[in-house]
Amino acid sequence: MTSSSRSGSQSSSLSTLPGASDPGEQTAGVSSTPLRVVAIGGGTGLSTLLRGLRKHVAFPDWPATEPCYISDLAAVVTVTDDGGSSGRLRQDFNMLPPGDIRNCMIALSAEEDLLSKLFAYRFKSGAGLDGHSFGNLFITALSEITGDFAHAVQLASKILATRGRIYPATPSYATVVAHMEDGSVVRGETNITASKLRIAELMLDPPNVAAMPETLEAIHRADLITVGPGSLYTSLITNLLVQGIPSALASAAGVRVFVCNLMTQANESLGLTASEHIERIYEHTRAPIFDYAIVNTAKFSPETLSRYAAENASPIEADIERIEHLGVRCIAGDFASEDSVVRHAANRVTGALLALGNSRSPNSL
Repeated sequence: MTSSSRSGSQSSSLSTLPGASDPGEQTAGVSSTPLRVVAIGGGTGLSTLLRGLRKHVAFPDWPATEPCYISDLAAVVTVTDDGGSSGRLRQDFNMLPPGDIRNCMIALSAEEDLLSKLFAYRFKSGAGLDGHSFGNLFITALSEITGDFAHAVQLASKILATRGRIYPATPSYATVVAHMEDGSVVRGETNITASKLRIAELMLDPPNVAAMPETLEAIHRADLITVGPGSLYTSLITNLLVQGIPSALASAAGVRVFVCNLMTQANESLGLTASEHIERIYEHTRAPIFDYAIVNTAKFSPETLSRYAAENASPIEADIERIEHLGVRCIAGDFASEDSVVRHAANRVTGALLALGNSRSPNSL
């Protein structure tokens, strides 16, 4: 079933969504029927989204701070990072990088819990320890003890009592490879991010790494599936290159939502509009995988625009008509939190997502 046949090309303002009359801030009116949710991504974007979703997850012996609209939450996390603490551990132990997964664990744990602060702690000195985070070292130790990185992640998640399950996009070791527009090839996420060239296509080496069966089952059973926010290529598309994930998303019965970034990013999305983000994803999945796109249309202050312009970044254009021409219904609104850095407003995004997930069928709105 294609995206256009599932969702049509009719736009939706946020005010038409049940429970989202106050730009996603409220969820009043959302059905009490709990949702099974899968969130796919990596980096700060996925962690921010999980913090919003976590508040609504039912969890034994741990009262939720908000109504429990989510019965099951699974995060699918990219594992191609080769920089910083994660990169050092990846090289030293020939293991998957734990950094993004650690951040997701912290996001899904209790905000004031001492263990979550411990996992986030980063050593500032010490031979061999400087720059490492405790959480990365803990996951590495568990992985060495169990001989299974994915199992180590589940054990660490239990220790943190996370409100959700966390899966690496693939349990296999892989390197991300970028073919640039000038014909050159750049290997490794750090080198790709540092490159001044524009990415034409992304690949994994080896190309045949497969997803965990649990990940594919979670996608199959989900009522709501999100992709993004996050760096277009190194946080989002890397997940979608894993064998089994694109086909699972293409055939998924749940509502599939793309959460668009707020700002462009260096060679990953410089100059790309919101619709072009979707097009780049479709070029790699080779199938339409979205029913909706959540896109920010709020304006930023001159100070913020100037600060980001100095980094050669700018707000992503919300070309709504072109998005809907792709067969993706656009949910436009104020989804940004403007502070020292621009982030998604987790509560507003969560409110919109819960309303969409509750619709179950895109045509029911």
